[in-house]
Order: sequence, then structure tokens, then C-alpha cells
Amino acid sequence: MKRRKAREYALQLLYSIDLSGESISQKTLKEFWKEHKHSKDIREFTEDLVFGTINNLEEIDELISSVAEHWDIKRMAAVDRNILRFATYELLFRDDIPAAVTLNEAIEISKKYSSRESSSFINGVLDRITKTLQKRIH
Repeated sequence: MKRRKAREYALQLLYSIDLSGESISQKTLKEFWKEHKHSKDIREFTEDLVFGTINNLEEIDELISSVAEHWDIKRMAAVDRNILRFATYELLFRDDIPAAVTLNEAIEISKKYSSRESSSFINGVLDRITKTLQKRIH
């Protein structure tokens, strides 16, 4: 399964939800998957990232805000904000995915979909989140 593609789809869906302010419906998903034909594995992972992020958005945004010094989450670029959100969801709730993989994937996706400076910003925020979560465990 190509999880990078699933993460890119999750970014597209989260970005759309973020900007429209609307919730995601089964109709929206059905239309999305009509346009983006992929395997069941990719659809399932995409939807896990999207719904997991949405269902835990308050906790995710609080964690991002706590480590993103001098940055209000609402003022971040929408693409960056949503990459950070699904990556933070992975770090918090998907212990089957190594943190290094999550960080690398988020950075690579930011290079493709965001500004030149975004990958450094996303790397820094996610690195701080990873360290914060490691402190909680120990």
C-alpha cells in the first residue's frame, strides 16, 4: 500500500473541510473516491487519517499550538496546518507507525504541496511534538 498517496488524499480532504467549514459527508467521500480510484487499503488509511484528525482536532490543535512558538494555528498556512494536523494524529494515535516515518512523510508532502520554507517549519513543529510525547511516556 502506498501510504504517501493516502496521506496526500487526507491532506486534500482536510484542507477542503478546513477552508469550507463544512463537515465531511458520505456523499462527499463517495464523490472524492469516484475521482480518485484507489485500492481499499488506501481509502481506509485516508479515511482513518481524516476522521481520526477531525474527531481529535481539539487535542491535536492544542498540542500543535503548545509547541509552535509565536504561531497561532489559525494564522498558519492552511496546507501546513493540515499536514501538521494529520501528522500529529499519527504521532498521538497510530503507534503502528514509527515517528520518523510520520515526520519524513509530512516533510516530503510539504515539499510537494506547500512553500519552500514549510518543510523546515513542519519538521521543527513535529520534532517538538515528538519530544513532548516522549517526555509524557517517560
